[in-house]
Amino acid sequence: MDAFKLLIRSTNIQKTGPVSRKGPAAPTPSAGAPARTQNPLDNDDFLHMRETSECKGTKRKRCGQTRTEVDGVSGELDFFGDRARLSVLSEHTKKAKRDVPKSEQARIQKSEGFEEEVPEFDEVECRQILKRHKVKITILGQTCQVQQHHNNDSTRTGPQKRGGKKDMHTQIWPQPLTSFQQLRSRYGISRRLAANLDAQGYAEPTEVQLGSLPLLLGSDDDRGWRRKGARKSKSKKHPRPEVDLITIAPTGSGKTLGFMIHVLQGLLKERQATKKSVPEGMTKHQVQALIIAPTHELADQIVNEGKKMAAGTGIKILGLKKNMRLHPELAIVSEQVSGGTRDRSAHTNETLVNSDILVSTPLLLLHAISAKEFTPAPLPAIRFLVLDEADVLLDHLFREQTLAIWRACSNTSLRTSLWSATIGSSIESLAHSFILDRRRDLGLHLSPQLPPHHVIRLVVGLKDSAIPNISHRLIYAASEQGKLLALRQLLHPSTAPTTGAPSLQPPFLIFTQTISRAIALHSELLYDIPVEAGGSSRIAVLHSDLSDTARSKIMAGFRNGEIWILITTDLLSRGMDFRGMNGVLNYDIPNTGASYVHRVGRTGRQGREGGVAVTLYTKEDVPYVKNVANVISASERAKANQGREGEGGGEGVQKWLLEALPDVSKKTKKALKSRGVESRSVTVEHEGGREARRMRISTKSGYDRRLENKKKGAVGGSGRRRKQRDSDKADEDKAGSEWSGIDD
Repeated sequence: MDAFKLLIRSTNIQKTGPVSRKGPAAPTPSAGAPARTQNPLDNDDFLHMRETSECKGTKRKRCGQTRTEVDGVSGELDFFGDRARLSVLSEHTKKAKRDVPKSEQARIQKSEGFEEEVPEFDEVECRQILKRHKVKITILGQTCQVQQHHNNDSTRTGPQKRGGKKDMHTQIWPQPLTSFQQLRSRYGISRRLAANLDAQGYAEPTEVQLGSLPLLLGSDDDRGWRRKGARKSKSKKHPRPEVDLITIAPTGSGKTLGFMIHVLQGLLKERQATKKSVPEGMTKHQVQALIIAPTHELADQIVNEGKKMAAGTGIKILGLKKNMRLHPELAIVSEQVSGGTRDRSAHTNETLVNSDILVSTPLLLLHAISAKEFTPAPLPAIRFLVLDEADVLLDHLFREQTLAIWRACSNTSLRTSLWSATIGSSIESLAHSFILDRRRDLGLHLSPQLPPHHVIRLVVGLKDSAIPNISHRLIYAASEQGKLLALRQLLHPSTAPTTGAPSLQPPFLIFTQTISRAIALHSELLYDIPVEAGGSSRIAVLHSDLSDTARSKIMAGFRNGEIWILITTDLLSRGMDFRGMNGVLNYDIPNTGASYVHRVGRTGRQGREGGVAVTLYTKEDVPYVKNVANVISASERAKANQGREGEGGGEGVQKWLLEALPDVSKKTKKALKSRGVESRSVTVEHEGGREARRMRISTKSGYDRRLENKKKGAVGGSGRRRKQRDSDKADEDKAGSEWSGIDD
């Protein structure tokens, strides 16, 4: 036996740790976890699992510790270990660095094992990280198109769906993004884009970014669908598959940043690959990316966030305005149709969009690409299409407009992504089918030269559920007058708040069902805030009937803290991000459970604790409250599963109340979604009568209101009589002044 091997045999000690401890699931970043604990690498169990897996012979990259340090052999005596190799190669590396450009140094260091910046996880580790953060990623198959052929076959195997359709979906586990630094080291994003992210303070990704960015930016290995044992190959015979993404993530989880990084990096990569040089003095840009949002306020917010990320990159992002066109020929046609005599070239320069990324609402964008009768012109240059709040854009209100724009994007390499906190199965099936039908219409499924294509669904947490880091309160107010009194009690509490109970503090939003009710509530609360605190300037109302200038002014005042209470409709329930928002008050119950999720999602964003969501309901609302109660109950269960049931002290929904509330039928849900609570609709209010008086937002008695009506009627009658007298007098003067000829 070799004496040297016999002497050093006892020094080769392998690590054997205890069995991994199983504790409660770690809270996710968007559910209120501290920023320092969002990184999955900070988990002790995970680090222990990695150490033990490395000692079992799994091929790993170096983790910052040399083999000699692990084995306990000093560097001077390790003649055959890594220390000797490093010492021999050190001089060679120093000399090589002088002759190699900096862009190649990182690649050389990585190949020689000197530097480890990107952790590489195996499939088991990827599963554990994604499950810990409640991220589920699935490749959508042909579920909606494959019929069941063996209806009477009792021996069939494999998962089956109801209705005789096969479930061909495949779950994957991509490499998770554990730090924003990996965007530069692993995915090679632009240096300037990475600097902008660092300047904005982004260090650790949220769950939706942890799962979506590897799918959008990564390779097959990063996306996690390469078969086990397959060798990595960069051959051009196997092009990188194309991905269309459907993302369902909670409100305030960072979806805007997720798709903005993808779009900016795609445009920068295309510009670098084609080496398009723009001469000095020219600022010509071509629209290559479209981002569609349901409201002007959300579109403006996306533009502001995009400009921060695109600073210094040369990429221009613009919000579409009226009288803008995407093509010069459309502007000329518009001038000819209008019959004007202005100079067409000047008109074209004024209205032509000069931007790389365009953000707009559906109808405004459809006007910009349509010359006449809403026939959209083709958009072959569009390479990225983003639908923010996709469930609204594909609902009946915006569906035709959105699909018309989608069909106009005729580029074969178009990448589409849909983002929302609530995407139902019907909207998901519609989007999936439209993506496949569009590819068939363009003949992309018959071209073997094109890379393969996949539609992927990413779900964070539970679908259609509210974030668990806010407190929910469901308050019965009996009548409309009771709701107004309850609101005033929240504004001016007469007793000290209960210990641990959440309280609604400004700034907060108040949601109503209709515009007329928002205006009436604003008039009723206009003087409830003392003059010493700012008086009526602290409360405002925002709705779609206001002009764009007035809406922008109110939004700026609310963001700057000049307005404390903002009364609005569902106009602001989607995607709006307000820093420091303390609560949301649903003065009228939402039309759907998804609407409740989006309304209360204006608070508790980005893991912020202390948000309060209060919902008032009356006797007329009892048949519809079950939708809201189910969402609140699911949120309370999620909070309990995270071990945070004692936080906040919110009332939630009592079990007896949840069982006592009547179930809502499909027909009732459909009617509620389209018209809201019928007794509060605009038509009933305009008809008058007892029902309208009961639904009126006012604390005035019937006697006082009758006196006011009589006074208004008297003033109005006096004015009408005055106008009639003036009109008669004018007619007499006119008749007297006319020449009637010569008297005989």
